[in-house]
Amino acid sequence: MIFLYILCGLYFLGMLFILIYSLAQGHLLFHFLKARKSWDKIPHEIPAAWPKVTVQLPVYNECYVVERLVDAVAKLKYPKELLEIQLLDDSTDQTVDLIQEKLKDYPEINFKYIHRIDRHGFKAGALREGLKVASGEFIAIFDADFVPNPDFLLQTIPYFSSEKIGMVQTRWTHLNRNFSLLTRLQAFALDAHFFIEQMGRNHQGAFINFNGTGGIWRKSCILDAGNWHDDTLTEDLDLSYRAQRKGWKFVYRPEIESPAELPPIMSAIKSQQFRWTKGGAECAMKHAGAVSQEDLSFRVKFHSFAHLFNSAIFIAVLVTSLSSIGVWWAGALGLIPEALVRLSGIFLVGFVLIAGVYLVSYFYGKRSFVSSALGVIWQLPLFLSVSMGLALHNAQAVWEGLSGKKSPFIRTPKFNLEAGKEKLSGNSYLLRSMPVTTWFEGILALVFWAMVGLAFREENFLFLPFHAMLAFGYSLVFITSFKSYGLGR
Repeated sequence: MIFLYILCGLYFLGMLFILIYSLAQGHLLFHFLKARKSWDKIPHEIPAAWPKVTVQLPVYNECYVVERLVDAVAKLKYPKELLEIQLLDDSTDQTVDLIQEKLKDYPEINFKYIHRIDRHGFKAGALREGLKVASGEFIAIFDADFVPNPDFLLQTIPYFSSEKIGMVQTRWTHLNRNFSLLTRLQAFALDAHFFIEQMGRNHQGAFINFNGTGGIWRKSCILDAGNWHDDTLTEDLDLSYRAQRKGWKFVYRPEIESPAELPPIMSAIKSQQFRWTKGGAECAMKHAGAVSQEDLSFRVKFHSFAHLFNSAIFIAVLVTSLSSIGVWWAGALGLIPEALVRLSGIFLVGFVLIAGVYLVSYFYGKRSFVSSALGVIWQLPLFLSVSMGLALHNAQAVWEGLSGKKSPFIRTPKFNLEAGKEKLSGNSYLLRSMPVTTWFEGILALVFWAMVGLAFREENFLFLPFHAMLAFGYSLVFITSFKSYGLGR
């Protein structure tokens, strides 16, 4: 019976965490709905004199996209005498030669090529190195897979109307949204972050984060906050919290778009997800204690904790899904009161709230109601299923972050497939070794398909929707992972 109590306790704790997380998301949705009417507000004034700007482009082995990046930033509309573009190149392959040849096409532009032999600090180290010699008062940053619009600087600089504003973040859009099922689902998730979460937090004065790219900083803000640190895998989130804890204000502008490429295969998605979720957990351990002691309102602290620990949702989903098997069996055998099992249904409101957040963001990002309705019918349940199917992989990353286990910065392979130059299998940066967790994802798919079968055999359908989504999610993650790791061989 003790084991049964532990099992039920784990299940209810996991569901409680999901419920609290969903309430935070629901509150962000409420503030998004309040903020949406003013999101296209024009800045009060254009600068009397445009400041000097440095654009930093951190690059590491990006032979498929680096030329596209250079071409895009060369088109930035800004006074040439006030613009400096740093190519922070840590590459060890032909990317070095590609950059140097491409720069010859733009002799009139102030490109500064900085090549590091030692990748110490990875991206954070490269940004820190470039900042030492940056001449700009403001620092714009773009990753290699971004294609900034020519008006980016003219659109963002005016928002630094106050000396207290330290960073302006723009909204990512997706160059290859319709390339595959996986890119559609990633766009579905990222749109919710950039519409609901960023707008919801910024509207109520809660902490937001620089997203690592597609944003522009006041140089003095970076230096005042302690410069770039490389002790977490998400140096962007870390610097964001250090700056806002010191009183700097951030501005999020959803109407300013920063187009980028989405990873088209599961191995690349997992690499990115691992870095984001583990880095988020590392930042939670680094900043949560300090935030709790700051002179901040309860609302700001609540959303800071929800923000910092949001990746722990994957641990909650994993624990809840595994323990639900035992709860189902115990309920079927009459070991726990049926009323108690059914009472757990109240926690399902959490999943409803989470679904609502993604539903609103999807409709708000589309122009046609009919096409949105047709698309969301299949994309929302599929997205939720795949998110659950990534729970094992991401829970491992979160646990490593919370426990302090360190790992290197693993880049996400870029493809530039929309240009038609390369095929998936031709990418030399693909990961070649499949982690053992992928096999466990396959095993979990079989386990939850078995639970679906048992639900029909025993005519006990309480957990059927939950277990069916888990079965489908783990199956899709396993199959697409198996195929994508095979491409690298």
